[in-house]
Order: sequence, then structure tokens, then C-alpha cells
Amino acid sequence: MGWFPSPFDNLLCMLLGISFTVWFTLLLVFIIVPAIFGVSFGIRRLYMKTLLKIFEWATLRIERGAKEKNHLLYKPYTNGIIAKEPTSLEEEIKEIRRSGSNRDLGAAAAFEMSDIFYFCRRGVESIMDDEVTKRFSAEELESWNLLTRSNYNFQYISLRLTVLWGLGVLIRYGFLLPLRVTLAFTGVGLLVVLTSMIGLLPNGRMKNFLSEKVHLMCYRICVRALTAIITYHDSENKPKNGGICVANHTSPIDVIILASDGCYAMVGQIHGGLMGVIQRAMVKACPHIWFERSEVKDRHLVAKRLSDHVEDKTKLPILIFPEGTCINNTSVMMFKKGSFEIGATVYPVAIKYDPRFGDAFWNSSKFGMVNYLLRMMSSWAIVCSVWYLPPMSREEGEDAVQFANRVKAAIARQGGLVDLLWDGGLKRGKVKDTFKEEQQKLYSKMLVGTPEDRSRS
Repeated sequence: MGWFPSPFDNLLCMLLGISFTVWFTLLLVFIIVPAIFGVSFGIRRLYMKTLLKIFEWATLRIERGAKEKNHLLYKPYTNGIIAKEPTSLEEEIKEIRRSGSNRDLGAAAAFEMSDIFYFCRRGVESIMDDEVTKRFSAEELESWNLLTRSNYNFQYISLRLTVLWGLGVLIRYGFLLPLRVTLAFTGVGLLVVLTSMIGLLPNGRMKNFLSEKVHLMCYRICVRALTAIITYHDSENKPKNGGICVANHTSPIDVIILASDGCYAMVGQIHGGLMGVIQRAMVKACPHIWFERSEVKDRHLVAKRLSDHVEDKTKLPILIFPEGTCINNTSVMMFKKGSFEIGATVYPVAIKYDPRFGDAFWNSSKFGMVNYLLRMMSSWAIVCSVWYLPPMSREEGEDAVQFANRVKAAIARQGGLVDLLWDGGLKRGKVKDTFKEEQQKLYSKMLVGTPEDRSRS
């Protein structure tokens, strides 16, 4: 006997068909088409303002509930738990000697037992308030954004607040997450297909034009997959062909944030799997710089490939993150000197995320890429500001390290970030012996003086 669909089955199929039609129509009209033309209806801005009002109410409700129940609220130490004065080793040791000794400070320098208190205090300070390792963990918010992952004060306060939190979970996981996953697959799929097709065209102005438009369109779709609300400042300083764009690094999505406003030549190691498919498709349409695993550690080969690229003024600017690892949106750590040795014009870019809507920092030692992207897509939004700084060139008599530090300082100053000299490699490695020896040399210089001082004496 044949199977005959019931009227209920027909109705269900019809409703599912209408739902998918409406879903993809809204997707096409309000997201994909605006991404193609680079326009916005202002929906995301309105969404951001609404969220801010809700967050303010939730935070006030938590504070009032804690006050009624005599609960202490956790307050993050934004400036550290220890107040530190920017003084040198020599000045601090002299101060310790002055307060604990009657000996003439103008006499010849010599070791005193009191000197060890300086090193003991600095060691305890580093344990209590380490300014390095705390840059590799998510920053705690002073206000609650209805995400349990971002606030130590989450607890039952009232029925209304709990209902609001539950409603937020339904919206983020029931509506926003499926929408964002759909957009992400759409953006990546279009990028692979269209760049592969453009790669079949002969090199020329038409191919470059189409490649630029396709990259911008696909990256803008991916930006909308994160509900990213980006404010770009000083666009007249945007990187130009033949230059190197350097930026602070908080997240893998930094690439998407910058590439949705301009085209860049990417630099990186060749991967397998889905990432490898994307890389092979992209390089067909645009001269990106991919290295084999065995080539990455060959500094001379890397420098030559980069130099050859920037010498061709028809090629896109190179995008590089000199920190080499992700830092938690509070500071900028040491820039690797390789990209500053080439001699090309450097275009600094400062990126600063607003953690109230979602923490963009990728703690790679704690979360894998898939887990991280899931957290991003289930956050409320990704809100950030991007500043294009004036181009900078290496000055006469300035070495690569000094140039890198000058660029880093400019980025930190513009983005309101802490400028640290520490290497981001400390995320997974130990402190280099050279750092320890530097402190030893400073102390020995204080005791015995420099060679010039000894020759005069």
C-alpha cells in the first residue's frame, strides 16, 4: 500500500518552506546585499544602544540586590593591586639605603645587606601583581553584560533579572547563533568559490578590481556574522600599496575587522584542511604570502619574500601582527623586529575592542579555534574602534628594534593600551636569560661603575 501524506504533513512542509523563504529573503535583503555595496541600515547601532541600556539596568539591579543581602561585589583592579612608581633600580636602592643606614651615601658604592630588600620586594610584587601573565587572560568587567562567562558576581538576585538572563540565552543561541553560522558559511563559501573563479582570469586591472570587490564583500559578510560594529577613524591614513600595515593583536578576527575596510596581502603559514582550501583559493586571485612549515624559521627567506612584495608598488600592502600572539585588549607587548628591518613604509593601526558586548580575546592555551568562534558567535556583539595612524619610516641611525618600539608606543598611545616591553612569547615559554642578566648588569654597574668610571678613578 502506498504512503499518502496527511493534511498535517502538507501543512508542516508548507510552513517550513515559508519559514526558510522568509529567513533567506531577510538574510539577502538586510545583510548580504548591504555587504556587497558596503552600506548599513543602522540596525546594529540601534541594537548596541538598546543593549547598553539593558546592561546598565542589570548592573544597577545586581548592586541593589547585593546591598539588600549584604553581599560583597567583586571589583576588578583596573590599574593593578599594587601602586608602583616609575623609578629606576638605582634610585630605589638609594632610597632604601637612605632610610636604613647612617653611612655617607656619597662614599664609594659597595654592597649592603639592605640591597636584598629591593629584589625581595620586586619578587613579591611580581607574584602578587604580575603585569605579564595577566595579559593572557580575559579582562573582568565592572558591569554585567548578561553573560555568565564575564562576571564573577553572577548569582540569583531577583526573578526579573533571571528571566531577562534566560531570555538573553534564548535570543543568543536560538536566533543569533543560527543566523551568524549561516552568514559565516555564506561568506567563506563565496570567498572560496569566487576567488577560485577570478584566479582563472589573466593578470591585469580587471582581475585586481574583481578580486578587491570580492574580498571586501566576503569579509563584510563575515563581519556581519559576528554582528561586528566597527568605527574607523582617520581613513586618510589607510595603508597604501608597497607598504606594511602593522597592528596590535587581540584576536584572529582582527584580520576580518581590517580587511572589511580595505584589501591586504596576508602573511602566514600554509595549513591543511578547510584553512588550506581557503588559502589556496585566495592566493589565486591575490598575491598573498604563504610559507611552508619548513620555511617559517628561515628569517632570510621570509625577509626576502616580504621585500620583493613591497618593492612592487602594484601589490597590496602586507598585513602583519608583530606581537606574534594574542594579547587581551589591555596592552601591547614586544614587536618582533623582522618586519621593521625591510625598510618599507610602515602604516600603524590601533585596534581596541569594547568588552561590554563580548570578549574578543582568544586565549589559545584555554580554547581551541572552534570553541572560540562559538563563544564569539554566541556573544551579544563585537564592538571595536580602529585608528589608522600616519605612516612612519625608519629614521637615520635608528635600528629595527628602536623603530619597532616607536611604532608600538604610537599604537599603544592611540588605542589607550599599556605599552609593555615584555615578549608575548612568555605566554608559552620561560623568561629569557638575557632579561635576568640585564638586571644583574644594572646592579653591578651601580656597585663597580662603568669602565670609564673605573679608568678615571
